[in-house]
Amino acid sequence: MTAERGIKAWHDVMQGGNSPDAVAAIIAEDAVFHSPVVHTPQRGRPIVVAYLSAAGQTLGNDSFEYVRELVDGDNAMLEFTTEMDGIHVNGIDLIRFDSDGKIIDFKVMVRPLKAVNKVWEQMAAMLETMQK
Repeated sequence: MTAERGIKAWHDVMQGGNSPDAVAAIIAEDAVFHSPVVHTPQRGRPIVVAYLSAAGQTLGNDSFEYVRELVDGDNAMLEFTTEMDGIHVNGIDLIRFDSDGKIIDFKVMVRPLKAVNKVWEQMAAMLETMQK
């Protein structure tokens, strides 16, 4: 199962601090990222790395925790919870892996609406900071 190998690599990157270089090493060149707050899919390793690195910086605080994991073939679903500025965030990372265990599709869904708004606010600020 490629997802099992890919999920292990993903957890290793998250636990290692989610650096852009570490994220890039597990992302396929033609990967696609689906944001909960951006309408169009983001295509290609550089933009996927930017979004996942920014997400790691904004969502990956001390309260971040994966609470459920489902793996099936090339696909995995990871449910997470975290808190951002006093707002409880519940979300899902839906990930598809290629035959080498690299991420080729990453979709994030977040709830409730207050959390979506907070994620949008902090992700926008983080992406702007990273571009400077």
